[in-house]
Amino acid sequence: MYFVYVIWSKKLQKRYTGSTKNVEKRIKQHNDGRTPFTRRGTPWILIYFETFETKSEALKREIFLKSGAGRNWLDKMFPEYKAS
Repeated sequence: MYFVYVIWSKKLQKRYTGSTKNVEKRIKQHNDGRTPFTRRGTPWILIYFETFETKSEALKREIFLKSGAGRNWLDKMFPEYKAS
């Protein structure tokens, strides 16, 4: 199984979207400061995830969620976590 996840930093008022095989482990890495891009936004909270059978399906969805249309979809689905 592969996952696409969206996490939120209240400190930065920003979302981060990624993909992984282990969501819990990956969020821990973000919150432990092991990911340069998210290091300064801790703590990060999981706001959304989806499950996929293959890595390629997960990567396609991740790319969509990072696109303008995908960001708009996230804004509509989770207005309380709209990136500033």
